[in-house]
Amino acid sequence: MTDATRSTEEVPVLIVGGSLIGLTTALLLARHGVKALAVERHSGTAIHPRAGHFQIRTIEILREMGLEDEGRRKARETYDPEGGIIAVESLAGKEVARFIPNLNVGVDNRSPTGRLFVDQDVLEPMLRRTAEQLGARLRYRTEMTSFEQDAERVRAVVRNLDSGEEREVVARYMVAADGNRSRVRKALGIEMHGYGLLSKSVTLYFEADCAPYLQGRNSGVFYVHNPTLRGFFRLNRAGQRGFLAINVVGADVTRDEAVNVSQGINEERALELLRAAIGVPELPMKVRQIVPWDAEANVAARFSDGRVFLAGDAAHVVPPNGGFGGNTGVQDAHNLAWKLAMVVNGQADPKLLETYDDERRPVGAFTVDQAYGRYATRVVPERGKENLKPIVDDLLIEIGYRYRSSAVIGGSADDPLVQHPDKLKAAPGTRAPHVVLERDGTSISTLDLFGERFVLLTGPEGGPWRAAAEEAASALGVPIDVWQIGGERGLSDVGGRFLEAYALEPAGAVLVRPDSFVAWRASDSASADGRALGRALAAILSRGAA
Repeated sequence: MTDATRSTEEVPVLIVGGSLIGLTTALLLARHGVKALAVERHSGTAIHPRAGHFQIRTIEILREMGLEDEGRRKARETYDPEGGIIAVESLAGKEVARFIPNLNVGVDNRSPTGRLFVDQDVLEPMLRRTAEQLGARLRYRTEMTSFEQDAERVRAVVRNLDSGEEREVVARYMVAADGNRSRVRKALGIEMHGYGLLSKSVTLYFEADCAPYLQGRNSGVFYVHNPTLRGFFRLNRAGQRGFLAINVVGADVTRDEAVNVSQGINEERALELLRAAIGVPELPMKVRQIVPWDAEANVAARFSDGRVFLAGDAAHVVPPNGGFGGNTGVQDAHNLAWKLAMVVNGQADPKLLETYDDERRPVGAFTVDQAYGRYATRVVPERGKENLKPIVDDLLIEIGYRYRSSAVIGGSADDPLVQHPDKLKAAPGTRAPHVVLERDGTSISTLDLFGERFVLLTGPEGGPWRAAAEEAASALGVPIDVWQIGGERGLSDVGGRFLEAYALEPAGAVLVRPDSFVAWRASDSASADGRALGRALAAILSRGAA
């Protein structure tokens, strides 16, 4: 087909890739009124569990999208939703280490939700359905074959893999959510840096009656360490089916051959490895599928190039240890979607989009370090730990990171990138803390107030902020929701924690972005000046100086 005969369609945002991150991006953009087009070369949503350990921040985002309850119901059908993570010699053998006794240890009152084991092939159809209901367009069996960009737009050629038909898509922006082998990233010449290839791994999807070996074990993930292999199991609640991911084979894991697991893998070898991992040689079992994959720990040198943005595995690749891959990608999408929407809708200057790289790349690099550390210590400590960064608690990685960019006013360059969430106190650039409130007789979280617009939270004496917010919103054409916590007109502060959690005086205020991160703070109602608030919001949106 020639350029002259191709049809052309225009879209605000083209998303390359329609799996977990592409679907999340499409859904979030649609919630903000931007109906993107996502193209995906596969015929539908995921057919394998793949990502399954979803962390606090991701479940908070699912809650924001109205999908938490359904996700939890479906999770209970398959897994113990709060299982732990242990290491065993084999499923039938003895326990050798306990990494996490319960998935939600340490969450306590820090979130309205909690971590969850739910398979990616269960979650993706929920995302797809909701995205399409909101007007996103998802085109399967379609791949992008080429693209170019200029100062005004991105022009891409997409091809239907069944009919061969090609068409041109003209978009204002493009998001590459096309995985760790991202063709978009390679076309842009963006390099990956980090720890490189760790192993040529393999995942074995199988059926076997493993139930007798799960009795009394509240575990969602079983690491296996024995002379034949090292890897991990995830099994369904009934113990009848699941998968085994293998990173290393053989007793001497220092040999290069030990990490070349997928070479020459066949069903006979797969059964041999499964028997060694389960620890019952005579157990009947069936291999459903063998999937080779590369364990890597790398981050892109930049997350954007002109009008193109990398998200998910296209931007950072981690080994599965710790479950950070899909979670980090969902948070990429959450950070990027509201910014793209505000630019597309004319509410922000395009310079706002530069803050995506400023904010997400340091977090992505830190997460790669943490995932590599867990791989090195849990799977192959013999292969060297000299490059390890200090390993921090999962809670800090999930909700303890801090953004630094022009979309955040205040804070210092000396502030740590990650810190325990109890110490953050709604500091600029950090996730707004969870506090239990009551609205119209219903218990909610402060986090339930965020997601669609900028939100100004004030203390019980912060009444003057309402008029200030109305003035700023009118001047900029950007809606601001105002919620007073405490006082006669405010939401009820059920536990009396709001002021302490947000480090506010009764007349102070905190401006929270649509992604639930604190953008600006004011100490008291003397600062309740609509022009001052407007200048701050304009700076956050790259429309002027604070």
